[in-house]
Amino acid sequence: MDKAALARNAHRVLREAHIPELPNPYFGKVRDNYDLPDGRRIIIASDRISAFDRILAAIPFKGQVLTQTARFWFERTGDICPNHVLAYPDPNVVVGRRLDILPVEIVVRDYLAGTTGTSILTLYKKGEREMYGHRLPDGMRDNQKLPHPIITPTSKAFDGGHDEPLTPAQIVEQGLLTQEQWDTLSNYALALFTRGQEIAAQRGLILVDTKYEFGTDADGQIVLADEIHTPDSSRYWFAESYRERFEQGLRPESFDKDFVRAWVAERCDPYNDPIPEIPEAMLVETAAVYIQAFETITGQVFEIEDSDEPVLERIRRNLSPFFS
Repeated sequence: MDKAALARNAHRVLREAHIPELPNPYFGKVRDNYDLPDGRRIIIASDRISAFDRILAAIPFKGQVLTQTARFWFERTGDICPNHVLAYPDPNVVVGRRLDILPVEIVVRDYLAGTTGTSILTLYKKGEREMYGHRLPDGMRDNQKLPHPIITPTSKAFDGGHDEPLTPAQIVEQGLLTQEQWDTLSNYALALFTRGQEIAAQRGLILVDTKYEFGTDADGQIVLADEIHTPDSSRYWFAESYRERFEQGLRPESFDKDFVRAWVAERCDPYNDPIPEIPEAMLVETAAVYIQAFETITGQVFEIEDSDEPVLERIRRNLSPFFS
């Protein structure tokens, strides 16, 4: 990582990508999207960091890291299942096929880990052993490897509601997916995860768990969408220290990107209070972790563009062929 280049360009953040020349905008928490009339979707990854149901700040180069990490994985898993990618006109941008997103979110897990209400560790600590159509053995410890990877599907809350745990039988019974769709999707997810673990292991990493999002194209074909195996959609641990730390009951070493969330939570009620101004040094430190994650996961050098051109202007220039 070129820390000097990062420091020189730390001011070059992409807070938003509002481009009036592009049609049918949809602005998400992190990504800004435009639907073209021909069925393509332009997805621009901003540098926004979201937590506590709000935007906290912009992390330099975060959008580029996520886009380029996903690109690395899409290119190495295209033989397993089709994905939405058509082109990469800019480091922060992917052009993909517009899909109908399936109403089931897929998380594949190989370790008893997690902090959210739907994570298997949270449910296990509550005494549950039957979850997501699987039965876990008694006597497991935090961060222990499971007997084999499992899929933990949840309903995808499009209306701002909460995701709810599902079993494969419930998915079919409720008409969320057909049996054939579930079989295809689950086979894809497990195969993608296996490939991810194999490549991560070559880089000294453990791919612990990850989220996948699938949709269907105009022909009804199931297609991998969104992102794959990025630092935001996946949990990675460092393999070298995992066993020793597990035996000591310590949390495994990982890419700790949560400086900003922790800093905010210590200083206010992040759900209700105004967010205090976050020090630039902390934003740059978080950017360095994202870049470290990219370089460790991919084995590639992260390209930091030394330029006076604002990121949004570069994106506008690269997307000008798509202007109507």
